[in-house]
Amino acid sequence: MKMNTKVSSLFPTLVFLAFFHLSFVSCRKIISNVGEDGFTLDFIHRDSSRSPFYSPSNTQSNRLRNAFHRSVSRASFFSKNSLATTNTIQSDIYPIPGEYLMKLSIGTPPVEILAIADTGSDLTWTQCKPCINCFKQTAPLFDSRKSSTYKTVGCDTKECASTGYSCVRGNVCEYQMNYGDASHTVGDLAFEKFTFPSTSGKNVSIPLVAFGCGHDNGGTFMKYTSGIIGLGGGEVSIINQLKKQINGKFSYCLIPLQSSNSNFTSHINFGSSAIVSGNNVVSTPLIKKESSTFYYLNLEGVSVGNKTLEFKSSKIGSSSVGVGGDEGNIIIDSGTTLTMLPNDIYLNLESMLVDSISATKKDDPSGTFGLCYESENGTIDAPTIVAHFTNADLELAPSSTFAEVEEGLVCLTIVPAQEIAIFGNLAQGNFLIGYDLVANKVSFKPTDCTKY
Repeated sequence: MKMNTKVSSLFPTLVFLAFFHLSFVSCRKIISNVGEDGFTLDFIHRDSSRSPFYSPSNTQSNRLRNAFHRSVSRASFFSKNSLATTNTIQSDIYPIPGEYLMKLSIGTPPVEILAIADTGSDLTWTQCKPCINCFKQTAPLFDSRKSSTYKTVGCDTKECASTGYSCVRGNVCEYQMNYGDASHTVGDLAFEKFTFPSTSGKNVSIPLVAFGCGHDNGGTFMKYTSGIIGLGGGEVSIINQLKKQINGKFSYCLIPLQSSNSNFTSHINFGSSAIVSGNNVVSTPLIKKESSTFYYLNLEGVSVGNKTLEFKSSKIGSSSVGVGGDEGNIIIDSGTTLTMLPNDIYLNLESMLVDSISATKKDDPSGTFGLCYESENGTIDAPTIVAHFTNADLELAPSSTFAEVEEGLVCLTIVPAQEIAIFGNLAQGNFLIGYDLVANKVSFKPTDCTKY
């Protein structure tokens, strides 16, 4: 399987003309009704029956193959940008079609938006009226002129100066992002009240959230959505803007791919609701790097049966903060479906699996997946793969590491990539995964997410 060349050539270089270090966010006083219990939202998979992209004729194998191509596309951006040191006042956002969607409302009165929830992005932005150029979306466009709580950021403020945005239209701080594939979004940097539709039935409203109000948007963004909800680790992300309100904690529980077209849905939790505790919880350090958007973990090795493959340092990102530069060799990302390992690590893992599986090997006719087997019932007798993170061993269910990609063909959902490692959402399925940005750790608890 010749994936490496595909990864490096899928998309043009991403150019991003904005700097998101909004240090002012942490010092603003924000009053909200998050409460002591935190709140939980639906985390809607793009292929589920609750998504506008749902197609009942789309088979599981089609969904998996499409997700494969989105994973490779996303990895191409990760590898191009996370390998570089950040010596310029520039950061990166990835307009890759996302895997999960979130609903929330903005403004007063509130206007509902459906946006891509992205742990690989920081800035939250949505399409706004008046719209010079907008892509199709199902919900009405947000009209800031009808909101009593909308406030633009002025050009003469330290907020605007610290972001590197431009001021070409009156006293309004304007952001602009241009991408190498001709996608773009241009609009006003502003503050607004965000209302989250908690699954408890009690909405949670938070004022003065910094976001981008886009008046000129186009390119390859997902149609029907309104924009992006940034769940990354950077200062301007929703997570860090609400850090005091949610105590730096969020978690999610992803249902398996096989359940994504059922009535079940995944969930994302904030604040006290996000605490992962109880029996069988393991935790691993969250590694800080100069590329603060991404969530880095340290993968020490992978086991198949009684054989362990050491995972030597992957050259992703710049040296970590406060620890050795060899740590933080894999990104955990909800927006990438497949788990991706550097080619040499992958080949050794594939060899170990071949030695442990007695089923009949078969080539994938499309050349998409590297290790496949014949199967009469959509499964094979596959060994358990254990991912050894620092202080945390995760047993990955065979159903998350091998999947039926077409009738009679089961393939490994771990694939090679060029100089990048990503722990994808298939492998994260049926774990309650908690991020604690204060204690700098990620916790895992085996959980039936269809019942969570």
